Amino acid sequence: MENEKTNHSRKAAVRFRLIHNCMFLSGLSVFAQLYLFQPMLSEVCRSFGISPAESSLSVSASTAGMALGLIVMTFKADSVSRERLMGTSLLLSSLLTIISAFTDSYWILLTLNLLKGMVLAGISSVALAYLSEEVDKAMIGLAISLYLSGNTLGGMSGRVAATLISGWGGWQSAVWLIGIVSLLLGGLFCWKIPAGKNFSAISVPLKEKLHQIRFLLSRSTFISMYLIAALSMGIFVSIYNYLSFLLENPPFSLPHHWVALIFTMYVAGIIGSVVAGSLSDRYNPEILLLGMLGLMGIGMGMLLWMQLWSIVPGLGLMTFAFFGTHTLASRIVSVHAGQMKSSATSIYWLFYYAGSSLIGSLSGIVLSHNGWNSFMEFLFVLLAIAWAISLGVLWIFRGKTKVCIR
Repeated sequence: MENEKTNHSRKAAVRFRLIHNCMFLSGLSVFAQLYLFQPMLSEVCRSFGISPAESSLSVSASTAGMALGLIVMTFKADSVSRERLMGTSLLLSSLLTIISAFTDSYWILLTLNLLKGMVLAGISSVALAYLSEEVDKAMIGLAISLYLSGNTLGGMSGRVAATLISGWGGWQSAVWLIGIVSLLLGGLFCWKIPAGKNFSAISVPLKEKLHQIRFLLSRSTFISMYLIAALSMGIFVSIYNYLSFLLENPPFSLPHHWVALIFTMYVAGIIGSVVAGSLSDRYNPEILLLGMLGLMGIGMGMLLWMQLWSIVPGLGLMTFAFFGTHTLASRIVSVHAGQMKSSATSIYWLFYYAGSSLIGSLSGIVLSHNGWNSFMEFLFVLLAIAWAISLGVLWIFRGKTKVCIR
């Protein structure tokens, strides 16, 4: 009997390790591809003869595609096995990334990025649901933070690699190389991902799905987390979209290989995800969320000083707090969704990427017309709205938010 328990525990540990390793790899691939063009916007401007705001469409097209794909996935995700959907999406998106390296038309590039985003929605729509279904409840916070750490590391490595490679060999070289690496990661994911034990693919009637969506969008807890995701992601993407323009021009005039180093600040995001995930297993995430948004504001404030000694740590603090915010908000949605996890998380990611696309492009217009300070003021207004919403959520959960270990 004791040997059977030991073997069972060992198998469970191996399975958990495989799950979080595979989900980590999927996060690497998704975010390396999704924000591939973000550090190369200045080169895209030169290559296609367009403005900074127009160049940001290469990023916004991918995130808009993700948002559109998530609308479809909201209705279809439950009819396909989780692991098969994620594996197919990883492989197909990689092929689209590779193809996009060989186009000389900006509109074709935008179309390919839009399609790539729609395909990548197959992973984002079910990843958190898969983790919530297959991982022990006591380990959900850790599992989610590890998955989001993969997202963070993928975003960082993709951006750093793209900046360095494009500086030496052009943006096309960076795109096809990252596409090849993503294809290899997708193959490894398909080979190793454990089959889900707690989910059976079913065809959910359209009427029931619409009922779930109406329910989720009528509950203050869910709509609050969706709005916080949209606003915080829009702020985060806006800063990383346009900070390179600031640093490449006077008074800084940094070369591209130094600008690439700003994306190593994503390491702070990995730490933020892990810290927030671990704390959320012991403390009320609603209180932690309010604190993370406050830290995000402090980091943003440091970006107003036109000195590298302030911008660099400010960017790190903002990145740490954003990924902590994202981890906490996604956990709150996942935990409260019950049997509607795939719908709830799909809508979460829909708002998340819609915020990235819309705010990321709109803030570029503000920057082009009014300069860096007005750009930051615009983002502070959005953060204040997110903080007020978080405070409202804390009030809703006031009976559950005693600061104590659970």
